[in-house]
Amino acid sequence: MDWIRFICRYFKHVITARNTKGFGVHSPFIYQFVRFVIYEKYYFYSFSSIENIRKKLKTDRKIIDIQDFGTGNDRRKTVSRIAKHSLKSEKYGRLFFRIINYYKFRQILELGTSLGITTSYLASSSNLINCVSLEGSSEIANVALENFKALGLNNIQVAVGNIDNTLNEVLNEINELDFVFFDANHQSNAVLNYIEKCLPKAHQNSIFVIDDIHWSNDMELAWEIIKKNPAVTSTIDLFQLGIVFFNKDLYKKHYKMRF
Repeated sequence: MDWIRFICRYFKHVITARNTKGFGVHSPFIYQFVRFVIYEKYYFYSFSSIENIRKKLKTDRKIIDIQDFGTGNDRRKTVSRIAKHSLKSEKYGRLFFRIINYYKFRQILELGTSLGITTSYLASSSNLINCVSLEGSSEIANVALENFKALGLNNIQVAVGNIDNTLNEVLNEINELDFVFFDANHQSNAVLNYIEKCLPKAHQNSIFVIDDIHWSNDMELAWEIIKKNPAVTSTIDLFQLGIVFFNKDLYKKHYKMRF
């Protein structure tokens, strides 16, 4: 990553983004989403349990082999290093929980399980949720499965292997997708390919979330292409991630917001 470019992009986002908690947003749907989902602060009982798992992972010195189908660069890392540097922070986990809880979503798909912290937030609001998570590395997936067991989450399925292959297999078994989190290969061609495969399963109320949209020039290009997709009606750029809506009652509009 070019950190100088990334930091400059961040400050530009802070300067140009809204920080109004929904006020001044004309769309009633987007206003409600911003006011009652993005900036909502309610604390749910499951948050503490998930964060306790995160704390344990940060002290786990076990070394695991990581298969990276995106770059082809397999490597070895300690669990603690992955936990400290690769997991989404608690505030984003809470955000995903709130989205799914607010809309009572049931069919969740995640591309990129990692150690399972974000997955746990995705699946925790109801035992009626069916959460399917795709992970390329078997040893990382095994750690995630241990965490789900510790949390008592029985509504998560993990498909292990090259996501280019497993995604097709999983989508063949799903009728509709309520919520999809794209956090696997951070290259524009892969991200756009995954989204195109998932789009036929989306419905009017579906929400897609794309991670690290400002990670690189290449990812920013992908984000611009996503925004122009005819199926997309509105988006919200939170800098670390982008939220995509398909509601046909919305006008085509793109928002930037601080979070």
